[in-house]
Amino acid sequence: MEPDTERSPQTGFDEYAAVFVISVAAELAGMHPQTLRQYDRLGLVSPDRTAGRGRRYSARNIAQLREVQRLSQEEGVNLAGIKRILELENQVDALRSRLDELQNDSRRPDRPYPAPTRRLFAAGPAGEIVSRPLGRRGFADPSTAIVVWRPTLTE
Repeated sequence: MEPDTERSPQTGFDEYAAVFVISVAAELAGMHPQTLRQYDRLGLVSPDRTAGRGRRYSARNIAQLREVQRLSQEEGVNLAGIKRILELENQVDALRSRLDELQNDSRRPDRPYPAPTRRLFAAGPAGEIVSRPLGRRGFADPSTAIVVWRPTLTE
């Protein structure tokens, strides 16, 4: 999930704005335009498209292209490995974004949250999960009692 605008603190430029044609993006990334086309076909770096289907690269895409090149040339990672690394990085970014959203929501004073409940979960006689209130000593039914087993060491 990409933000609508994310301005670089150094330049004030929207790093997600798809403004570079393939020849300019290739030059900025230090690659041949055919390499960019191949990476797009493989799903490594997918630029935005114009109405006429022309590729338009953003500053973020160019940074990704440089990272693909670094992983390939300096780290010796194959393209399938690079694709997986990029997928995982995107997943981490999405999870961080979602965590930020949840943390911001939890700080809102108008957000009603139910009072936290404390419960104990145990295994019932048939192996099902049974919820029990905390602070209650023992169970009415001895067949649902929790028993801690500790093996004894024999020599």
